[in-house]
Amino acid sequence: MTVIDPDAQAAWAPGAERSADRDGYPNYAEYAEYAEYADDDYADDADDEMPLSTRLSIADTLTLGNATCGFMAVYFTTTGVLIPHLTGSEDGGMARHSAATAVVLMLMAAVFDLFDGLVARKLRSSAMGAELDNLSDLISFGLAPAYFVAVWGMVADDAHQRISMVAAIVVLLAVVLRLARFSCVPMRNGMFQGMPGPFGALTVVSVVLLELPFVPTALGILGVAWLMVSRVEYPKPRGRLAVAMLCWIVLSMGLLASWAFDAPGGELLLQTGCALQVVLGAVIPLFATARRVNAFRDNRREARAAAQG
Repeated sequence: MTVIDPDAQAAWAPGAERSADRDGYPNYAEYAEYAEYADDDYADDADDEMPLSTRLSIADTLTLGNATCGFMAVYFTTTGVLIPHLTGSEDGGMARHSAATAVVLMLMAAVFDLFDGLVARKLRSSAMGAELDNLSDLISFGLAPAYFVAVWGMVADDAHQRISMVAAIVVLLAVVLRLARFSCVPMRNGMFQGMPGPFGALTVVSVVLLELPFVPTALGILGVAWLMVSRVEYPKPRGRLAVAMLCWIVLSMGLLASWAFDAPGGELLLQTGCALQVVLGAVIPLFATARRVNAFRDNRREARAAAQG
């Protein structure tokens, strides 16, 4: 067995000692001859650990705004709807304002989600962009609407808490599975496979706000969750469709505001908007499917014409 003299080792290996707070880098500052180089070496190492591609971009900032809106939606649902119900201090107007605020925050999250993709395509995106987008979508379009459903099951008069909790979990897992599939499965250009997360979240909330009996509401929520994990195709919001989506979001915010402040006809307007949201969720994939079938038929005709010619 070889034995090394510690004094001799220190003499020929001055960098052998490691600093406890430098993650294994030599503590050169303990040696006078290396002290002048210590700060420069650590600065270079820090620069190497933070490449330019991992620094936040403008698109990443918008994505973080998406996550913030999702968290605030959960906060207003808890403080303005759930806690007053549990403590017996609920006020119909206060609960309505808080529920409307929570849904408006989900709509704002959808706006951030719409613009961060546009900004990323126009400017630059960091290496963290895709991961940040998935995590933010999970908060705003998975956790927030699922929590909204769970709270609805606790405060609604005719709701069954356990069944509504199961429906909330199904919504959350549907968004998780959809985001995971989106990350690893290539999609057809210009199309989403399954209902997009923002559209699905707003449709789930619309089903709840329609104030239908418990069984149709629960079935509607489960149906939307199925559409999110299905292979039904939805067009990506680009160009005119993105503008139309933005206008619809702004209109929805106005409907929620009229309902929250008990404006004349506000409740009827809100229910009309929610019904239209649900109908759009069911009809849009029909148009996409019809367009795909027509394209398939056109390709077959062209192939037959080419074969005959």
